[in-house]
Amino acid sequence: MPKTARSQSYYLTTSLVGDSSILGRSLTAINMDAYREELGTTVYRTGMVMRPVFAAAKSEPARIVFAEGEDERVLRAAQFVLLEKIAKPILVGRPSVIEMRLKKMGSKLKCGEDFEVVDPEDDPRYQQCWQAYHELGAREGVTPDVAKAAMRKFNTLIGAILVRLGQADGMICGMIGQYHAHLKFIEQVLGKADNVQNFAAMNLLMLPGRNLFICDTYVNETPTAEQLADMTMLASREIEKFGITPKVALLSNSNFGSAPSSSSQRMAAARKLIAERAPSLEIDGEMHGDAALSEAVRKAAFPGTTLTGEANLLIMPNVEAANITYNLLKMIGGEGVTVGPFLLGAEKPVHILTPAATVRRIINMTAVASANARKG
Repeated sequence: MPKTARSQSYYLTTSLVGDSSILGRSLTAINMDAYREELGTTVYRTGMVMRPVFAAAKSEPARIVFAEGEDERVLRAAQFVLLEKIAKPILVGRPSVIEMRLKKMGSKLKCGEDFEVVDPEDDPRYQQCWQAYHELGAREGVTPDVAKAAMRKFNTLIGAILVRLGQADGMICGMIGQYHAHLKFIEQVLGKADNVQNFAAMNLLMLPGRNLFICDTYVNETPTAEQLADMTMLASREIEKFGITPKVALLSNSNFGSAPSSSSQRMAAARKLIAERAPSLEIDGEMHGDAALSEAVRKAAFPGTTLTGEANLLIMPNVEAANITYNLLKMIGGEGVTVGPFLLGAEKPVHILTPAATVRRIINMTAVASANARKG
């Protein structure tokens, strides 16, 4: 097991968080209060939205396994996570590769001392892990030989099994490979939370003057009314963890019945389901995107709208609309910062990021996973 992290001796470079101005100076040589204040304009540029999450994570740091432990972005994120005591990293990867890359970064971190390493090629828990996977999938074609081979090959599977066995509290994965390849192992090993029928993915965009949560950006291709209602409830509960009151807009090409279509009908049906399950949730739709962000536009189309002000949770009619909207806004939103994707509906706090994930995004989602791990 790793020893207490030697956080005061880490070296922080510009590339640690992507835009830090602290250039390679030992943290013993600078004022830590001043450093953290400067941090408020770098990693914590995610602003007030992320502050309660970081505070919750720091109150009792959870054991978070990183499936892509050899990735340099993960190593830089892990260094920061240790420094700020946001989580206790567990890295899946070959120790020799991790040590080589840490040395190249100029980091003083040591495998097995500052953090735990799970070596896919040689770990004492290998037998326990493959046997657990075989037991899970024995009736789904997972023979002992298949289980043994898979436990050497798929890092996300290794991480998920560790979470299932109670040797980790949550997981971050997805920096390499396709989203649904990671989701397959999460569903197979960890499954969905109680009373959850479907997974969903949500992204947060921090734009000038507003924060927008967009759902479902990766999972459900064409969600049914029931699935739309489920993801809205899951997303709303996740938003509340940030201390934010969700205001939900169900988006469509139709504006309160102006252009009936299959998607608008699904959205209208979803609104009725949600109103029955959560009558206090502020929600309306189906509506156009401009109506979601402008109360004046919305009231002009439908004076009796049940949504006030500006929506902060946009539920999209399909994954294409959600993903396209998210990526367009990400590119044109000035200095907008993104957080996510959040995986909604999983039994444990696990999140599948994307190959485009930055160090800062990995740090933010680690804080989310760590904070949620201690609430269960």
